[in-house]
Amino acid sequence: MALPEKLRQVPDRPGVYFFKDDAGVILYVGKAASLRKRVFSYFQPSKPLSAKLDQLVRKTVEIDWIVTGSEAEALLYEASVIKQELPKYNVMFRDDKSYPVLKVTAEEQFPRLFIGRKTREPEPGIKMVGPFADAALLRQAFSAIRRIIPFRTCRTLPKRACLDYYLKLCPAPCEGRISQEEYRANLEQVFRLMEGKKEQVLEDLQRKMQEVSKERRYEEAAKFRDQIAGLLELKARRRQFIPSEALADLQSVLRLPTLPRRIEGFDVSNIYGREAVGSMVTFVDGKPWKDGYRRFKIKEVAGIDDYAMMREIVRRRYEGLSPKGTVPPELPDLVVIDGGKGHLNAALEVLKELKLGLPAVGIAKEFEELFLPGRSEPIILPPQSRSLQVVQRIRDEAHRFAIGYHRLLRGKRTLTSALDEIPGVGPRRRQDLLIRFGSVEALRHASIEDLTQLRGISEMLAHRILQHLKGGK
Repeated sequence: MALPEKLRQVPDRPGVYFFKDDAGVILYVGKAASLRKRVFSYFQPSKPLSAKLDQLVRKTVEIDWIVTGSEAEALLYEASVIKQELPKYNVMFRDDKSYPVLKVTAEEQFPRLFIGRKTREPEPGIKMVGPFADAALLRQAFSAIRRIIPFRTCRTLPKRACLDYYLKLCPAPCEGRISQEEYRANLEQVFRLMEGKKEQVLEDLQRKMQEVSKERRYEEAAKFRDQIAGLLELKARRRQFIPSEALADLQSVLRLPTLPRRIEGFDVSNIYGREAVGSMVTFVDGKPWKDGYRRFKIKEVAGIDDYAMMREIVRRRYEGLSPKGTVPPELPDLVVIDGGKGHLNAALEVLKELKLGLPAVGIAKEFEELFLPGRSEPIILPPQSRSLQVVQRIRDEAHRFAIGYHRLLRGKRTLTSALDEIPGVGPRRRQDLLIRFGSVEALRHASIEDLTQLRGISEMLAHRILQHLKGGK
């Protein structure tokens, strides 16, 4: 792709950019709060450049970038790339000033972490991560990471926990509240985060959360879950939920063949098998499309069997459809199932029977895990993941719609039962009362005048109905 065309694609978001030569070698790595503004600043004819910058721009034939959540996060990634690649112009542009680094007292039992300046001579007992180009952003990242994975910063280990422990900034090794092994494991996570390896840390935390969850160590699982969520604090600002971008993220995470513009979500609702209902909601381009909503009264399942109910509503939705001869919007790009692996498999059985190869995903409530066909382990995404938010919104709307229908049927059943025992109230009058008032509570608070407005209900019968509902005979 030609450089001018590539420049037009640079996003107005924080990130790290790479200038490369004609052999693909990285010449320069930089960070920016706005990639577009920073990269464009190098290529403005009216802006004079220094001799070194002018030389860099002339040699640049390709530009790449990586989007991050904030400039602080970009700082960490920039440092890791420079350390690994040693780009020629990053070295050339540095002067003799001392750059900030992250230091750790490696020989202590519970090492201390702090920000300092790089020295010309090695410091005994000190391990360093860096250097970093921006001291202010380094402090911001340091503070954010400490809120996620607490560590010690005090010069001398005290005898009792200080305020930092109660602020959840330190695990209080001074009082033995954390083992040496666990503390050092936490420090390794901190080092990786400061080196820009956030994805590696996320994967490790997700794996640990799954392991302790299987062993029913739920308190530890909650700790890892909170750390996963806390990693998003590295972002100085939360990404705005933009449907088109969120759907693109979802396509990437679930490896869907096409952008999931139309998504249909399913849920079932019942109380011990009674008044069992199902719901289907439709989202188009990330937004609810009410014309595509459907509700189902369960007809084929008796008792408590959520899997069978899921099979019934999915079958009733798609039975008679086939990939051939249908209008494209009729079939969704993705099916979302409210539930874990069992609910998803129930839906997949039906889709397979109907020969509909629709992509599907299940979402379990306990840890908000995503289950995919043919995958034994769930996908766990951070709470601020736009992909997860898309699925959650559809799941929540399907649940809301199902619960609403369930309550409606339950209210009608209760009202019908209450009216069955009243002399003079036959099927036709029960139906009129049901349509007009909807619930026992609403009818109980009605007036004589409200009731006598209905066809065939005299003042005497109205008194009898209200007396019966209010506890009289």
